[in-house]
Amino acid sequence: MDLFDLSPGTISNASMLIDGAWVAGGGDRIEVDNPADESIIATIPDGTAEDAIAALEAARRAQPAWAALPAIRRGEAVLALAAEVEARAEELARIITLEQGKPIGQARGEVGAVLTFLRHAAGGVRRIEGDIVASDNPDEEIHVRRHPHGVVVGLTAWNYPAALCARKLGPALVTGNTFVLLAHEITPLSGLFICALAERAGIPKGVVNVVTGRGAVVGQALVESPLSDLVTMTGSTRAGKQIYTTGAQTMKVLRLELGGKAPFIVMDDADIDAAVEAAVVARYTNCGQICTCNERMYLHSAIAEEFLEKFVARSRALTIGDPMTDPDMGPKVSAVEVDKVAAMIATAREEGAEVLLEGGPLRDGAHARGYWMAPTVLSVKDNASTLVRNEVFGPVVPVLTVDSFEQAVAQANDTDYGLSAYVFTRDYKRIAQTPYALKFGEIYLNRANGEQVQGFHTGWKESGLGGEDGKYGFDGYLRKQTTYLNWG
Repeated sequence: MDLFDLSPGTISNASMLIDGAWVAGGGDRIEVDNPADESIIATIPDGTAEDAIAALEAARRAQPAWAALPAIRRGEAVLALAAEVEARAEELARIITLEQGKPIGQARGEVGAVLTFLRHAAGGVRRIEGDIVASDNPDEEIHVRRHPHGVVVGLTAWNYPAALCARKLGPALVTGNTFVLLAHEITPLSGLFICALAERAGIPKGVVNVVTGRGAVVGQALVESPLSDLVTMTGSTRAGKQIYTTGAQTMKVLRLELGGKAPFIVMDDADIDAAVEAAVVARYTNCGQICTCNERMYLHSAIAEEFLEKFVARSRALTIGDPMTDPDMGPKVSAVEVDKVAAMIATAREEGAEVLLEGGPLRDGAHARGYWMAPTVLSVKDNASTLVRNEVFGPVVPVLTVDSFEQAVAQANDTDYGLSAYVFTRDYKRIAQTPYALKFGEIYLNRANGEQVQGFHTGWKESGLGGEDGKYGFDGYLRKQTTYLNWG
């Protein structure tokens, strides 16, 4: 299939990549729109369960030969893919902006993350290690080896469609697995583009496959089939629980990165200006559509007034507009998302929240078409507020005042989620206590969000299980085998 042509500002209709062939499918098609103006930029196949099984069968056939290659060869193939991505970086960034809505500068940053994920994974070829353990028996050794799982299914979210694809694809391939991607139906084009580049990079047919369609149909088939060995998914907690239940029927290995409700704690000794800037970045980047976003702020009473004055001013000054012009914020991804967040704002007001910055949906003038929202800041009554309990995933933030570090920690931990948390303080005792006190898999101390590839991105509680990145994430794409080697 020809790669997408963006010269007229539109993308040609897309197909699925199954066993080295581009398949249009015989069913209906799904329209992909531009969140900035609601124009239709492409259609994709509304895939079936049969399409999913065909992709899994292709991956199953290709896996033994792929795993038999020396790891260095698999790493070279992933580096070749990275080179293809780098050569088409601006094109991929435009695709991301057109289908997802993030400002073009942020889309270019996402392409940079794609390259980082792929190259870091390729660097793991010499880190596939085992152990020799002393036996209790004479003339015997215990060998622990690592092997690929087999067929990996990648289910990606719509907020970072290219980066999440690469985050899963790179380590899966380097460790000897084959891969089936379900590109999210709202933002499928980035994943399709990367998989087309994988084909151009010379990765053998069947090693990388991509299907499109509804999660309830195609995703369900991929997860429940015994042909898939590991499912790695980024998405909502609701969807993760469904996958957990379905995968249990075949004892599937699961890696689930789910929802978040990150607390943003600012203490009385914090660098206020640095905290304000980090809070703005952590709340409004990608229109607040990041699982690690600043979702609720706990401000020490001694600095709350100063902090909020500066935070509201910075929030009000953010530019909102055509994402191709690189404003601070583009649109949200869909009308459904706008309506969801608007309903949460309305509920918060009914519960008695005080509006500190009136934002909400924008539906006139330059924003008459598209899915636009302005920053909204509300002071809520207590930790039971709807905005404090439920993930917003948009440019809205509730604020609570606290009188101590202990109170902030107690309220921050009072949640079903456990993905990310933020603390701003210059007190060394509080800094030392934070990793023990906060029940979250990822903590940002005195900085904004943005995990690094050599770290480990993981959630606690209902924010998921498993994790991605670094040596721990890489190791998750391998399973262990123990051999008792007796030569007596």
